[in-house]
Amino acid sequence: MDIKAPTFPESITEGTVAQWHKQPGESVRRDELLADIETDKVVIEVVAPDDGALTEILKVEGSVVESDEVIAHFSSDPALAEALDSENSVASTPPLQGVALEDSVASPAARKLASESSIDINRVSGSGRDGRVTKEDVAKFVALMPETEALLKPQPAQPSTAGIDATSPMTGDSEDRIERRVPMTRLRASIAKRLVEAQHNAAMLTTFNEVDMAPVMALRKKYQEQFQKTHNGTRLGFMSFFVRAVVEALKRFPSVNASIDGNDIVYHGYYDIGVAVSTERGLVVPVVREADALSLAQIEDHINAYGLKAKSNKLSLEDMAGGTFTISNGGVFGSMMSTPILNAPQTGVLGMHNIQDRAVVVEGEIVIRPMMYLALSYDHRLIDGREAVQFLVAIKGMIEDPARILLEL
Repeated sequence: MDIKAPTFPESITEGTVAQWHKQPGESVRRDELLADIETDKVVIEVVAPDDGALTEILKVEGSVVESDEVIAHFSSDPALAEALDSENSVASTPPLQGVALEDSVASPAARKLASESSIDINRVSGSGRDGRVTKEDVAKFVALMPETEALLKPQPAQPSTAGIDATSPMTGDSEDRIERRVPMTRLRASIAKRLVEAQHNAAMLTTFNEVDMAPVMALRKKYQEQFQKTHNGTRLGFMSFFVRAVVEALKRFPSVNASIDGNDIVYHGYYDIGVAVSTERGLVVPVVREADALSLAQIEDHINAYGLKAKSNKLSLEDMAGGTFTISNGGVFGSMMSTPILNAPQTGVLGMHNIQDRAVVVEGEIVIRPMMYLALSYDHRLIDGREAVQFLVAIKGMIEDPARILLEL
């Protein structure tokens, strides 16, 4: 039978075969993962329709495929699957130390990249199923190859270094200047395209403020243990406070929760907050829907679930569709201050940053407070500077006095 690419939504016209997890002749169980199809937004899994085996791959890794296009042929013969199971049980026996690995434990794309990079595939550790070496494993090995070669290469006996400046640069020939050219992934290309479009199509400005995080930190410290017991282990984080504060501020400034559609302004009567999540593939923005109806614990649960799904490439298109406002937390990476870019067609995005102890003046005295810079980027076509500043001040006020969030003050 034919193995087809998934049926893509209307917003996606094509995808790329990112990785084959099975090769022709390998036994497969029903619903076992066969391949990953990467689109502009997510990675979609293609699974086996029945017990059997792949007989032919029509679209190799890196091939562009359209919706419902045939990418492989499959045999659903149960007897074949049973026979191949016994063969694979022998073939999958771990190799003895020092024995060269067989080609069957590396994907064709991995072997090709290893050959092009002039490296021994047997030196690459596999992260795939049953230790299979994937293309990504080889790429990572190549990226670290200068350091790896230095560690593996036998070091000749060195003469005494007495009197020699230890900071002198080491000499080397031009062959050490390694470059590697790889195509952009679909997600990275899509991110690049959307970011450029956002800067070209919006009159984007950024306003800044700072917030004293001491009240929220004290609240978390006081109630963290009780909060976890009450909510089945859910930890109380900073993001849930900011989501709730953003929702309350959006209620007061509807234009920040709106979008521009041609010559029309679309005011949204709901609050779907996108929370930017960094993955190995790039930045993705899953959406916490109806955030105004969620408790702090429910918001934390949504964010944690999205984080786990993002790490395992399990986010769906539905998880990232829509959104009326976005929050991006660069502080987790140590960012001091930045200007976040709009997530079109939204008109506002809030940037959180690193928390640092700083000297500030409180009631005429210099004191130490844990401070965070906040940045609000907004579309000046719809939002005036006064509204943007007041919106950010409202968030600052609620974070510095969390009771105002609950009392909607």
